[in-house]
Amino acid sequence: MGLWQIDTDTLARSRFVLSPFAETFASLRLLHAGTGAHPGEEAWLRAHLPGYRARLAAGPLVRAALGTSWIADFLCPTSCVGESFERTVSRVRSARAGDARADLRVSLRGPLPAALERDDLPERAAALLTYVWEETVRPHWQRRRRVLEADVAARTARVGQGGWAAVLDSLRPGTRWLGESRFQVNLNAYPPREIAAGAELLFMPVTPRTGWVSWEGRERYAVVYPCLGVLAEDHAHRPVPAGLVALVGTARAGLLALLGTPMSTTQLVAVTGQGLGSVGRHLRVLRDAGLVERRRAGRSVLYVRTAAGEVLLEASGTGTEAAGPRVTRVGADPARR
Repeated sequence: MGLWQIDTDTLARSRFVLSPFAETFASLRLLHAGTGAHPGEEAWLRAHLPGYRARLAAGPLVRAALGTSWIADFLCPTSCVGESFERTVSRVRSARAGDARADLRVSLRGPLPAALERDDLPERAAALLTYVWEETVRPHWQRRRRVLEADVAARTARVGQGGWAAVLDSLRPGTRWLGESRFQVNLNAYPPREIAAGAELLFMPVTPRTGWVSWEGRERYAVVYPCLGVLAEDHAHRPVPAGLVALVGTARAGLLALLGTPMSTTQLVAVTGQGLGSVGRHLRVLRDAGLVERRRAGRSVLYVRTAAGEVLLEASGTGTEAAGPRVTRVGADPARR
């Protein structure tokens, strides 16, 4: 298994951060896979996969860089706190050609194809990542950011309630706090790594259903994991029916539409922009009406539509669309590196 030895001080100083580059790299992995894990990802792929494939002169590079269980280091540098996409991708572009080829041999576990014995690999990789960012992520980054912020808020609250062990166990399949300063980061058979005292440990949520781990030297480590809730892009959003708005009101209709996936009040506050008190009151009304129910996940309380809520939403969907949240579903996935 992939095992990190982490002292308690390093874990206590660790942070949840958002990374536009991690979101972009996760989206590249989804485009490369070509198959979504839920309807939202499938809709996103239908919109963006043709354009991605049309420019895949870099196809052999992506296949080699993603490897079978190890991502080529030069293609996926570990983002710093607050680092822009442009700054991170500049580190991809500035990698030395020889280092890039060496990284690809590691990810391939063998020699390079002749097509990759070239000196412009870093530039080609940076250009492809920039395309994915500009065309498929950046136009909707603010929406994605709200979902990621909701995840961070929920995870941070859980640290306060149940400690780090509960959070680390739930990041994604394969992560587990084993006790005695041992953190299992994935199920791959890699040698243990000792995280030096004073190192920076970052946790980065992404909306695609994927994840990985990475590090820069001995000073910075990151665990990238799929967030709890995902909003699809605009073309895939489910509109809130006008009939439902007329029946229960705009705010409650929006919450009911969101709750096809279990979400906490903290997440709903972050995604909708409503106050905690307002969200709580609307949830109470919806719950009293039998349209949503509460479920406990560890120490967290999550809300989700009931069968009656599903029927009401579907039955209300034949009228004119109303303005409101447009939503789809969630994800979580094992990491590769």
